[in-house]
Amino acid sequence: MSLGTILIIVLLLMLIGALPTWRHSRNWGYFPTGGLGIVLLIVLVLLLLGRI
Repeated sequence: MSLGTILIIVLLLMLIGALPTWRHSRNWGYFPTGGLGIVLLIVLVLLLLGRI
């Protein structure tokens, strides 16, 4: 596995874990999910451009 693939898998797991579905995280809103989504999008673009 390349570093880019491992990075995408880790970011996807973090994105799923940041969803505000549990009681303790409902008051966080969508900020953690949105922030991780932007990071995932940037990593995907860099991977497609061959920079990673």
